[in-house]
Amino acid sequence: MKLKVNRLDVWTGAIEDRSGGAAEKLEPLAQAGASFEFVLARRTPERPGAGVLFVAPVKGAKAVKAAQAAGLAKREDVCSVRVEGTDRPGMMAAIARALGNAGISFRGLSGTAVGRKFVGYVALDSADAAAKAASVLKKLS
Repeated sequence: MKLKVNRLDVWTGAIEDRSGGAAEKLEPLAQAGASFEFVLARRTPERPGAGVLFVAPVKGAKAVKAAQAAGLAKREDVCSVRVEGTDRPGMMAAIARALGNAGISFRGLSGTAVGRKFVGYVALDSADAAAKAASVLKKLS
């Protein structure tokens, strides 16, 4: 089965590293009807007491307005490629190897499998790198 590959914009913002810090950012977006394919919240060790939230995509005028009001912004320096397909052993290793063989260095790689399907996300530093990664991954099967 061919992989389904597409690019998506990533929005980020600072969160407080405490109970409810991420929820305070996400709840207004949920109330605005936002539905995310990807959410990642993590601490920022270089800034004690702080964290960062990544969400994708932010679609629709109400969701965009809510994201901006919550302190989130679309990142121009973080471009993401979403990869979806039938799960099999070594799928993420194959993705990492294909990117490496093409000379593409990524800033982040994540994936999950549910049942027989997997979804992976590759974070890259530029739109050009994302376009190249998407082209390489579309050839994987």
